[in-house]
Amino acid sequence: MTVGLLLAAGAGERFGGPKALARDDDGTSWLLRSVQALRPCAEIVVVLGAEAEQAAALLPMSVVRVRAEDWADGMGASLRAGLEALGPTGHDAALVSLVDLPDVDAAVVARLLGHGSGSDVLARAAYDGVPGHPVLLGRDHWDGVVATAVGDRGARDYLAANEVALVECGDLATGADVDAR
Repeated sequence: MTVGLLLAAGAGERFGGPKALARDDDGTSWLLRSVQALRPCAEIVVVLGAEAEQAAALLPMSVVRVRAEDWADGMGASLRAGLEALGPTGHDAALVSLVDLPDVDAAVVARLLGHGSGSDVLARAAYDGVPGHPVLLGRDHWDGVVATAVGDRGARDYLAANEVALVECGDLATGADVDAR
């Protein structure tokens, strides 16, 4: 079973506020759009931090909420909090996504999930050959990711040190994140 793990804890300082509370011009919630993209997963867990209570109120009851107490330390803290919360569960893998990927949808998630599963899987979406998000982390990799996830680097160092399968998704999305309004 693969769980969808959405990182949505940051304050969005460059953006001008928490991206978990952001909306498109048409009113579409980034948080809800990101949750919807993870629907192909067996379960969805969202890691919150800045304005956690306000963001949690937007989420459907079916979504598990995890609070990253040290969220201000960067994406690494959110990733650690999410994976540590998943430790006692029966999930074999976590598909990690970010709240600021407007065109990454369920089709991208389904393609990545179709690449494989199990506790040893290590894969990530690529867009025209460039590695991006989401990232599929088998349980065998969780401890290594937690040990190296610091600051805003997330799993970058762990992924660079290990063989990662790239799953091309450039025909489905750009995978570009939004850092400014």
